[in-house]
Amino acid sequence: MSRIGKLPIQIPSGVTITIDTDAITVVGPKGQLVVPHLSDVTVALVDGFAVVTRKDDERIAKAQHGLQRALLNNAVDGVVKGFEKKLEVNGVGFRVNGGGQSIEMALGFSHPVHYTAQEGVTLAVDKMTITVAGIDKQQVGQVAAEIRALKKPEPYKGKGIKYADEVVLRKAGKAGK
Repeated sequence: MSRIGKLPIQIPSGVTITIDTDAITVVGPKGQLVVPHLSDVTVALVDGFAVVTRKDDERIAKAQHGLQRALLNNAVDGVVKGFEKKLEVNGVGFRVNGGGQSIEMALGFSHPVHYTAQEGVTLAVDKMTITVAGIDKQQVGQVAAEIRALKKPEPYKGKGIKYADEVVLRKAGKAGK
C-alpha cells in the first residue's frame, strides 16, 4: 500500500471538489484548479475527506495511487493557501525592478533581461528578493526555475540567482605563489 496514497485528504470549509471521469475540479477561495483523473485510481468524497483508492495491484496503479493523492492535495492546498517561492539575486551591479506579471533585471549582461510570468503567477520584488506566488504548485516551481536559469549562482563568488533556502557550495580560487 502506498504510504502517501492511503492518507485521506481533509477538505476545508469553502472548498468544493467535483469528480468527473477525466478531470477533478477543485474550487476554493483563491481560485479554481483542474487535476487530471488518472485511469487506475478512484477518488471518493467521504465525510469531508477525499479518499484515493487504486483499482488493482498492478505496477502502474501503484504508481498512480500516490501521484493522484499528491496532485489532489496540492490543488486543495493551492486554492486555500497558495504557494510561493523566494529567489535571491546576489552580485555587484545586479538589480531587479518591476512586479506583478513582469520584471526587469540587470544581471551583468550587456542588456537588461525582461521576464514575463505565465498567467496565474504573480511576481513581487523587494530589494534583491523575488517572490513567485500562485495557486498552482507546478506553475510556481516552473516560473522560479526559469528565473533562476537566467543567471545560475556560480561557485567562486556566489553571484547569480538562487533559491532563498539554497546553499551554494563555494570553491577556493586560484592558489597564489
